[in-house]
Amino acid sequence: MAKYLLLIHQDEATLPATPEAFAAMTTEYDAYTTAIAAQGILRGGEALEPTAAATTVRVRDGRTLITDGPFAETKEALGGFFLIECDDLDTALAAAAGIPGAKVGCVEVRPIIPMPMPGEAV
Repeated sequence: MAKYLLLIHQDEATLPATPEAFAAMTTEYDAYTTAIAAQGILRGGEALEPTAAATTVRVRDGRTLITDGPFAETKEALGGFFLIECDDLDTALAAAAGIPGAKVGCVEVRPIIPMPMPGEAV
């Protein structure tokens, strides 16, 4: 079994503009989340606040630089993620294709390198 992070990117200008459209999107995501939970592959996931709420931290020459906003200028912003654990990349790609945001943005699938947490046995 391997873990994958499914990173949901979407142009924030295409986010639902009305309460009804937001409710419809939420219903779609709820159904998707229920489906992958039923498959037994869901390990976590969250939606993120818009990029206007982001703060970026860089350290250069020993100095900490803090700026408002995302790390890069791009139309598509990271809007949320799912953490899954499944048998192979093909299963992860199929799970990514089912994410509602894939219809209007993209989903980046990243394998996770297993690393023990402090205090865990290796």
